[in-house]
Amino acid sequence: MPTIHELTIPVLTHGLGVLSGYLDKAEAHAAARGLDPAELVGARLAPDMLPLSGQIQRASDTAKASVARLTGLAAPSFPDSETTLAELKERVARTLAFLGGVGREPFDGAEARSIELRFGKFQASYSGADYVTRFMLPNFFFHVTTAHGILRHQGVEVGKLDYLGRFD
Repeated sequence: MPTIHELTIPVLTHGLGVLSGYLDKAEAHAAARGLDPAELVGARLAPDMLPLSGQIQRASDTAKASVARLTGLAAPSFPDSETTLAELKERVARTLAFLGGVGREPFDGAEARSIELRFGKFQASYSGADYVTRFMLPNFFFHVTTAHGILRHQGVEVGKLDYLGRFD
């Protein structure tokens, strides 16, 4: 059975790496076609969904906050003020730096830690293990997948292998 550390840090790091690669492709796409990159940053799949910037911000927030909830460490706070692809890429890099600084020890006992969530009307209580598998990972990958869909819909050449990322 994988540890909570193994289910979080490497998985979140991988997914954030995928997002960083998407941002590189978005930048290249905009440059090659003479598009304003701000159009990609603000692109949405539907009017009531967050734009690309919001998807990247929520993936970052999910990664940081989840590790904090599971370990008791303080997560860095980033304002949701990114308006360029470069700023979004920097946010991903800062999130990766935070995750890279968290070792295995803070996760000791995390599988049994009680995690309480309250978002507006949503309330849930999980063990650490259930939180990771039933909330954190689905939520994180919802935002990664939605970022993929937005970019694909905007004509950026991203595909399944980009989503899956490196296999090493």
